[in-house]
Amino acid sequence: MTSPKQNVWFVSGIDTDAGKTVATGWLARRWMDEGFTVATVKLVQTGAPDGRSPDIAVHRRIMGVTLPEDAEGLTAPALFDYPASPHLAAAMEKRTLDLQAVLRAIETVSGRYDRVLVEGAGGLMVPLTEDLLTIEFAARQHWPVVFVTSGRLGSINHTLLALEAMAARGMRLSHLVWNEHHPSPDAAIDADTYRYLDAWRAKHWPETGMLRCPAIGL
Repeated sequence: MTSPKQNVWFVSGIDTDAGKTVATGWLARRWMDEGFTVATVKLVQTGAPDGRSPDIAVHRRIMGVTLPEDAEGLTAPALFDYPASPHLAAAMEKRTLDLQAVLRAIETVSGRYDRVLVEGAGGLMVPLTEDLLTIEFAARQHWPVVFVTSGRLGSINHTLLALEAMAARGMRLSHLVWNEHHPSPDAAIDADTYRYLDAWRAKHWPETGMLRCPAIGL
């Protein structure tokens, strides 16, 4: 199943704390300022004991809007209490992650907006179920990827491994987003990491844009 409109982007990053949530909200706001109608969806939200998505709440604060789809349950269609990988969070609640229901929600949202950003849980290799990785699910939908990285030590390794995994599955990298919301404490590492990743992007993914997500007061 794929979106009826080719207007869905998948947001992932180097790990759980890559800054995907802030980057998703920021990019949505940027596109709104360019004149597009934009919605964001959380693919699977774990760590939601009150039945609400904390990541969607951050998106809305950055975007400066509320969306009716939030109240309809369409922007956080899969909520789990325990803050863990989706496969474990679902198992702990003795529930099954219904990915077809998630896709139906995304399709409904995509029919109402010009652009939709779907934020994943953790990195690309996070298991959604015992048998399905996040990257496999996103690749099946043919969603272009917005990938979030940063200047902290280890980011070059994590970013290049993720890009290699994407290339192996024929995925399209739409944007590489440099997250300045959580800057590296080492300015030299931060600057060189940006330089290296930007050069790698230009050489191996020349069609991909590189964006800087600034620090945002939340």
